[in-house]
Amino acid sequence: MLPYKTKQFFFELIKLSIVIGAFYFIYQKLINNPELNFNDFIGFLSKKDVFSLKNTLLLLFLTSFNWFLEIIKWQTLVAPIKKISFKNAFEQSLGALTASLFTPNRIGEYGAKAIYYTSNYRKRILLINLLGNILQMLTTTVFGAIGFCLFAAKYQINIDYYKFGQFLLIGFFIVALIAFAALKTTFTIKGFPLGKIKHFVLEFPKKTMVFALFLSMLRYLVFSFQFYLLLQFFETDISYFDAMTVIASMYLLASILPSIFILDVIVKGSIAIYLFGLIGFNEMTILSIITIMWLFNFVLPSIIGSYYVINFNFPKDTH
Repeated sequence: MLPYKTKQFFFELIKLSIVIGAFYFIYQKLINNPELNFNDFIGFLSKKDVFSLKNTLLLLFLTSFNWFLEIIKWQTLVAPIKKISFKNAFEQSLGALTASLFTPNRIGEYGAKAIYYTSNYRKRILLINLLGNILQMLTTTVFGAIGFCLFAAKYQINIDYYKFGQFLLIGFFIVALIAFAALKTTFTIKGFPLGKIKHFVLEFPKKTMVFALFLSMLRYLVFSFQFYLLLQFFETDISYFDAMTVIASMYLLASILPSIFILDVIVKGSIAIYLFGLIGFNEMTILSIITIMWLFNFVLPSIIGSYYVINFNFPKDTH
């Protein structure tokens, strides 16, 4: 057994390493981003009036509202098993963001949120976090599918609808197979048996789930509008409706394509360049918007979350 002071030293070292890792990741994405040269990015912004006081305050408001909705969603989802304050939900959401920033597919968020609770709650917290992400993914898929169909119809994208129909049929078959597997096998998602997930979802309070889905939809509309607003700040000529069809398509494709979170900015940037390029948008403008969205919605909250990581302590009755 290690002495208590030695354990405390290693614990503090781990917390410090997480924060340093998060800041190093941010630094690398800004300085060594293969998609966007940092000096070119700064030079391009200097020619635009994107960060006027009015624009900056509006972007900060939307970022704050986006995370306010996420924090309320987390507080709502956790409530059936343990009621927590808004302050606790704020700490857990931003602390988990910082801890997961450089992990593949932000998988670290699951463990980071779970350790805020005693061992008897942790498995359910992991499932609740998975449920919250599924609801957000469902929102992205539904809005994205509608947006993509409208985008393809308006801009006459060359789609092989026969192959697209095959893809949907295969997708339906896979979903049916997974549903069957939930009853007959121990098929897992993120380490959870599918049957257990199904049982947990079916037993979860429906009003809570519906409200969390509503908050997921609001979040989607907020950060999508923030993207549109940045298009306006860069003086692009596009209507809200047309912009939303492209933005919805972008988020849908970015969520479908497999990628680790470290490459998430690059993936979104590549997809956005392709989609907006089809309607004649400047590549530098789109890359700049993707970077600004990342800075406001991930980097800024993770800087705040680093405070909670450094000051984190296990629940008192955890051994």
